[in-house]
Amino acid sequence: MQQSISNGVWPTMVTPFTQDGDIDYPALGQLVEWYIERGVQGLFAVCQSSEMFKLSLEERVQLARFVKEKAAGRVQVIASGHISDALSDQIEELKQISATGVEAVVLVSNRLAAEGEDEEVWKRNASLLLEAIPDTAFGIYECPYPYKRLLSPELLKWCADTGRFLFLKDTCCDVGQLKAKLDAVAGSDLKLFNANSTTLLDSLRLGAAGFSGVMANFHPDLYVRLTDRFQTDPEAELLQSFLTVASLIELQYYPVNAKYHLQQIGLPVTTFCRVKDDAGLKSNHRIEVKRLEQLAGFVREQFTQKAL
Repeated sequence: MQQSISNGVWPTMVTPFTQDGDIDYPALGQLVEWYIERGVQGLFAVCQSSEMFKLSLEERVQLARFVKEKAAGRVQVIASGHISDALSDQIEELKQISATGVEAVVLVSNRLAAEGEDEEVWKRNASLLLEAIPDTAFGIYECPYPYKRLLSPELLKWCADTGRFLFLKDTCCDVGQLKAKLDAVAGSDLKLFNANSTTLLDSLRLGAAGFSGVMANFHPDLYVRLTDRFQTDPEAELLQSFLTVASLIELQYYPVNAKYHLQQIGLPVTTFCRVKDDAGLKSNHRIEVKRLEQLAGFVREQFTQKAL
Protein backbone atom coordinates (compact mmCIF):
# COMPACT_ATOMS: atom_id res chain seq x y z
CA MET A 1 0.00 0.00 0.00
CA GLN A 2 2.77 2.42 0.86
CA GLN A 3 6.49 2.94 0.58
CA SER A 4 8.78 4.01 3.38
CA ILE A 5 9.79 7.62 3.84
CA SER A 6 13.42 8.45 3.08
CA ASN A 7 15.73 9.58 5.86
CA GLY A 8 17.35 12.98 5.54
CA VAL A 9 16.30 16.59 5.06
CA TRP A 10 12.71 17.59 4.27
CA PRO A 11 12.36 21.39 3.84
CA THR A 12 9.09 22.94 4.95
CA MET A 13 8.50 24.71 1.66
CA VAL A 14 7.62 28.38 1.35
CA THR A 15 5.11 29.45 -1.30
CA PRO A 16 6.24 32.12 -3.77
CA PHE A 17 3.56 34.68 -4.61
CA THR A 18 3.35 37.33 -7.29
CA GLN A 19 3.11 40.94 -6.16
CA ASP A 20 -0.65 40.59 -6.77
CA GLY A 21 -0.83 37.76 -4.23
CA ASP A 22 -1.31 34.80 -6.57
CA ILE A 23 0.80 31.66 -6.33
CA ASP A 24 3.81 32.12 -8.61
CA TYR A 25 4.17 28.69 -10.18
CA PRO A 26 7.21 29.47 -12.40
CA ALA A 27 9.06 30.67 -9.28
CA LEU A 28 7.84 27.63 -7.35
CA GLY A 29 9.23 25.37 -10.04
CA GLN A 30 12.65 26.97 -9.72
CA LEU A 31 12.43 26.69 -5.94
CA VAL A 32 11.77 22.94 -6.18
CA GLU A 33 14.88 22.63 -8.36
CA TRP A 34 16.92 24.64 -5.85
CA TYR A 35 15.99 22.30 -2.99
CA ILE A 36 16.73 19.18 -5.05
CA GLU A 37 20.08 20.51 -6.30
CA ARG A 38 21.14 20.93 -2.68
CA GLY A 39 20.61 17.29 -1.92
CA VAL A 40 17.40 17.15 0.08
CA GLN A 41 15.72 13.77 0.33
CA GLY A 42 12.12 15.01 0.36
CA LEU A 43 9.83 18.03 0.19
CA PHE A 44 7.12 18.95 2.68
CA ALA A 45 4.63 21.03 0.69
CA VAL A 46 1.45 22.79 1.85
CA CYS A 47 2.61 23.23 5.46
CA GLN A 48 2.61 26.24 7.77
CA SER A 49 5.71 27.67 6.05
CA SER A 50 3.69 27.41 2.83
CA GLU A 51 1.08 29.72 4.44
CA MET A 52 -1.51 26.96 4.10
CA PHE A 53 -3.92 28.62 6.53
CA LYS A 54 -4.20 31.46 4.01
CA LEU A 55 -4.71 29.22 0.96
CA SER A 56 -8.04 28.08 -0.44
CA LEU A 57 -8.68 24.35 -0.74
CA GLU A 58 -8.23 24.61 -4.51
CA GLU A 59 -4.87 26.34 -4.01
CA ARG A 60 -3.72 23.77 -1.44
CA VAL A 61 -4.54 20.88 -3.74
CA GLN A 62 -3.02 22.55 -6.79
CA LEU A 63 0.13 23.39 -4.82
CA ALA A 64 0.58 19.77 -3.68
CA ARG A 65 -0.03 18.44 -7.19
CA PHE A 66 2.43 20.90 -8.76
CA VAL A 67 5.25 20.06 -6.34
CA LYS A 68 4.65 16.33 -6.74
CA GLU A 69 4.72 16.59 -10.53
CA LYS A 70 7.72 18.92 -10.57
CA ALA A 71 9.72 16.61 -8.31
CA ALA A 72 9.05 13.90 -10.92
CA GLY A 73 10.13 11.04 -8.70
CA ARG A 74 13.55 12.53 -7.94
CA VAL A 75 12.60 13.09 -4.31
CA GLN A 76 9.56 12.11 -2.29
CA VAL A 77 6.83 14.67 -1.58
CA ILE A 78 4.43 14.88 1.36
CA ALA A 79 1.74 17.52 1.90
CA SER A 80 -0.64 18.68 4.59
CA GLY A 81 -3.24 21.34 3.84
CA HIS A 82 -5.09 20.05 6.92
CA ILE A 83 -6.64 23.25 8.30
CA SER A 84 -10.40 22.74 8.71
CA ASP A 85 -12.24 22.50 12.02
CA ALA A 86 -15.13 20.17 11.22
CA LEU A 87 -14.18 16.53 10.74
CA SER A 88 -16.30 16.24 7.60
CA ASP A 89 -14.41 19.17 6.04
CA GLN A 90 -11.10 17.63 7.09
CA ILE A 91 -11.99 14.36 5.39
CA GLU A 92 -12.80 16.19 2.16
CA GLU A 93 -9.63 18.27 2.09
CA LEU A 94 -7.43 15.30 2.98
CA LYS A 95 -9.03 13.13 0.30
CA GLN A 96 -8.24 15.78 -2.27
CA ILE A 97 -4.64 16.10 -1.08
CA SER A 98 -4.29 12.30 -1.19
CA ALA A 99 -5.52 12.27 -4.79
CA THR A 100 -2.48 14.34 -5.86
CA GLY A 101 -0.30 11.27 -5.39
CA VAL A 102 1.94 12.54 -2.60
CA GLU A 103 3.77 9.87 -0.58
CA ALA A 104 1.96 10.81 2.64
CA VAL A 105 -0.82 13.16 3.71
CA VAL A 106 0.24 15.02 6.84
CA LEU A 107 -2.27 15.53 9.64
CA VAL A 108 -1.92 18.61 11.83
CA SER A 109 -1.96 17.35 15.39
CA ASN A 110 -4.08 20.20 16.78
CA ARG A 111 -6.90 19.60 14.28
CA LEU A 112 -7.96 16.28 15.86
CA ALA A 113 -8.83 17.53 19.35
CA ALA A 114 -9.50 20.88 20.99
CA GLU A 115 -6.87 22.27 23.32
CA GLY A 116 -8.66 21.05 26.44
CA GLU A 117 -9.53 17.58 25.11
CA ASP A 118 -7.55 14.45 25.94
CA GLU A 119 -5.80 11.96 23.70
CA GLU A 120 -8.77 9.58 23.65
CA VAL A 121 -10.67 12.23 21.69
CA TRP A 122 -7.66 12.54 19.38
CA LYS A 123 -7.56 8.78 18.77
CA ARG A 124 -11.29 8.59 18.04
CA ASN A 125 -11.09 11.35 15.46
CA ALA A 126 -7.91 9.94 13.95
CA SER A 127 -9.60 6.54 13.64
CA LEU A 128 -12.49 8.12 11.77
CA LEU A 129 -10.08 9.80 9.35
CA LEU A 130 -8.17 6.58 8.74
CA GLU A 131 -11.39 4.72 8.05
CA ALA A 132 -12.74 7.44 5.74
CA ILE A 133 -9.51 7.66 3.72
CA PRO A 134 -8.27 4.10 3.14
CA ASP A 135 -5.15 3.13 1.23
CA THR A 136 -3.43 6.39 2.12
CA ALA A 137 -0.25 6.82 4.15
CA PHE A 138 -0.21 9.60 6.71
CA GLY A 139 2.19 11.83 8.57
CA ILE A 140 1.76 14.05 11.61
CA TYR A 141 2.88 17.64 12.09
CA GLU A 142 2.98 19.14 15.59
CA CYS A 143 2.12 22.54 14.15
CA PRO A 144 2.32 25.44 16.64
CA TYR A 145 -0.67 27.24 15.09
CA PRO A 146 -3.38 27.77 16.25
CA TYR A 147 -2.05 25.94 19.30
CA LYS A 148 0.74 23.44 19.75
CA ARG A 149 -0.36 19.90 20.51
CA LEU A 150 2.56 17.57 21.19
CA LEU A 151 1.91 13.85 20.98
CA SER A 152 2.80 11.72 23.99
CA PRO A 153 5.00 8.67 23.42
CA GLU A 154 1.96 6.52 24.12
CA LEU A 155 -0.15 8.23 21.48
CA LEU A 156 2.71 8.11 19.02
CA LYS A 157 3.01 4.35 19.59
CA TRP A 158 -0.71 4.02 18.92
CA CYS A 159 -0.18 5.82 15.60
CA ALA A 160 2.72 3.55 14.72
CA ASP A 161 0.71 0.44 15.59
CA THR A 162 -2.01 1.37 13.06
CA GLY A 163 0.54 0.84 10.29
CA ARG A 164 -0.75 3.94 8.51
CA PHE A 165 1.67 6.61 9.75
CA LEU A 166 5.13 7.08 8.24
CA PHE A 167 6.27 10.58 9.25
CA LEU A 168 6.32 12.81 12.31
CA LYS A 169 7.48 16.42 12.18
CA ASP A 170 8.38 16.80 15.84
CA THR A 171 8.40 20.24 17.46
CA CYS A 172 8.96 19.40 21.13
CA CYS A 173 12.53 20.84 21.11
CA ASP A 174 13.44 18.64 24.08
CA VAL A 175 16.01 15.84 23.96
CA GLY A 176 14.33 13.85 26.74
CA GLN A 177 10.98 13.90 24.98
CA LEU A 178 12.61 13.06 21.67
CA LYS A 179 14.22 9.97 23.18
CA ALA A 180 10.92 8.81 24.69
CA LYS A 181 9.16 9.22 21.34
CA LEU A 182 11.91 7.45 19.43
CA ASP A 183 11.79 4.57 21.90
CA ALA A 184 8.01 4.38 21.46
CA VAL A 185 8.18 3.94 17.68
CA ALA A 186 11.32 1.81 17.50
CA GLY A 187 10.94 -0.99 14.98
CA SER A 188 7.91 0.58 13.28
CA ASP A 189 7.53 2.34 9.92
CA LEU A 190 6.89 5.69 11.65
CA LYS A 191 9.96 7.93 11.42
CA LEU A 192 10.65 11.02 13.50
CA PHE A 193 12.00 14.14 11.80
CA ASN A 194 13.18 16.89 14.12
CA ALA A 195 12.01 20.43 13.29
CA ASN A 196 14.35 21.98 15.86
CA SER A 197 17.88 22.88 14.78
CA THR A 198 19.29 23.12 18.30
CA THR A 199 18.56 19.50 19.23
CA LEU A 200 19.16 18.01 15.78
CA LEU A 201 22.51 16.29 16.31
CA ASP A 202 21.41 14.86 19.66
CA SER A 203 18.22 13.51 18.07
CA LEU A 204 20.10 11.97 15.14
CA ARG A 205 22.33 10.12 17.57
CA LEU A 206 19.21 8.83 19.31
CA GLY A 207 17.77 7.51 16.04
CA ALA A 208 15.84 10.38 14.47
CA ALA A 209 15.44 10.01 10.71
CA GLY A 210 16.39 13.58 9.84
CA PHE A 211 15.42 17.24 9.78
CA SER A 212 12.21 18.92 8.66
CA GLY A 213 12.29 22.57 9.57
CA VAL A 214 12.23 26.13 8.35
CA MET A 215 16.01 26.55 8.25
CA ALA A 216 16.17 24.24 5.24
CA ASN A 217 14.91 27.32 3.38
CA PHE A 218 18.22 29.04 4.14
CA HIS A 219 21.03 26.46 3.86
CA PRO A 220 19.57 22.99 3.21
CA ASP A 221 22.92 21.64 2.00
CA LEU A 222 24.46 22.10 5.44
CA TYR A 223 21.60 20.15 7.01
CA VAL A 224 22.11 17.45 4.39
CA ARG A 225 25.77 17.30 5.35
CA LEU A 226 24.99 16.88 9.04
CA THR A 227 22.28 14.26 8.57
CA ASP A 228 24.42 12.30 6.09
CA ARG A 229 27.68 12.39 8.04
CA PHE A 230 26.89 12.92 11.71
CA GLN A 231 28.27 9.47 12.64
CA THR A 232 31.62 9.86 10.89
CA ASP A 233 32.33 13.58 10.48
CA PRO A 234 34.72 14.86 13.17
CA GLU A 235 33.39 18.35 12.50
CA ALA A 236 29.75 17.39 13.23
CA GLU A 237 29.75 19.18 16.58
CA LEU A 238 31.12 22.36 15.01
CA LEU A 239 28.57 22.25 12.21
CA GLN A 240 25.81 21.70 14.77
CA SER A 241 27.04 24.78 16.64
CA PHE A 242 26.76 26.89 13.50
CA LEU A 243 23.29 25.56 12.68
CA THR A 244 22.13 26.25 16.24
CA VAL A 245 23.18 29.89 16.23
CA ALA A 246 22.10 30.45 12.63
CA SER A 247 18.61 29.18 13.45
CA LEU A 248 17.99 32.24 15.62
CA ILE A 249 17.05 33.98 12.34
CA GLU A 250 13.76 32.06 12.65
CA LEU A 251 12.79 34.44 15.46
CA GLN A 252 13.31 37.50 13.29
CA TYR A 253 10.54 37.89 10.64
CA TYR A 254 9.78 34.53 9.09
CA PRO A 255 8.71 33.61 6.38
CA VAL A 256 9.36 37.01 4.82
CA ASN A 257 13.05 36.79 5.68
CA ALA A 258 13.32 33.34 4.05
CA LYS A 259 11.83 34.69 0.84
CA TYR A 260 14.18 37.67 0.99
CA HIS A 261 17.11 35.27 1.39
CA LEU A 262 16.00 33.19 -1.60
CA GLN A 263 15.63 36.39 -3.62
CA GLN A 264 19.12 37.53 -2.66
CA ILE A 265 20.74 34.29 -3.83
CA GLY A 266 19.13 34.61 -7.25
CA LEU A 267 15.74 32.92 -7.16
CA PRO A 268 12.81 34.86 -8.70
CA VAL A 269 10.92 34.97 -5.40
CA THR A 270 9.11 38.07 -4.17
CA THR A 271 8.86 38.83 -0.46
CA PHE A 272 5.05 38.98 -0.66
CA CYS A 273 3.36 36.91 2.02
CA ARG A 274 -0.27 36.41 2.97
CA VAL A 275 0.52 35.81 6.63
CA LYS A 276 2.66 38.92 7.20
CA ASP A 277 3.18 42.32 5.62
CA ASP A 278 6.58 42.15 3.94
CA ALA A 279 7.10 45.82 4.81
CA GLY A 280 7.81 44.54 8.32
CA LEU A 281 11.19 43.25 7.16
CA LYS A 282 13.33 46.18 8.30
CA SER A 283 16.67 47.28 6.94
CA ASN A 284 18.58 45.70 9.83
CA HIS A 285 16.71 42.42 9.21
CA ARG A 286 17.89 42.45 5.61
CA ILE A 287 21.48 43.00 6.69
CA GLU A 288 21.23 40.11 9.14
CA VAL A 289 19.93 37.78 6.42
CA LYS A 290 22.75 38.77 4.07
CA ARG A 291 25.41 38.38 6.77
CA LEU A 292 24.06 34.95 7.65
CA GLU A 293 24.46 33.78 4.06
CA GLN A 294 28.01 35.14 4.00
CA LEU A 295 28.80 33.17 7.12
CA ALA A 296 27.15 30.03 5.72
CA GLY A 297 29.32 30.41 2.63
CA PHE A 298 32.42 30.57 4.80
CA VAL A 299 31.33 27.40 6.63
CA ARG A 300 30.78 25.60 3.31
CA GLU A 301 34.20 26.65 2.08
CA GLN A 302 35.92 25.41 5.23
CA PHE A 303 34.32 21.99 4.96
CA THR A 304 35.12 21.76 1.25
CA GLN A 305 38.78 22.56 1.88
CA LYS A 306 38.99 19.86 4.52
CA ALA A 307 37.36 17.43 2.06
CA LEU A 308 35.61 15.58 4.88
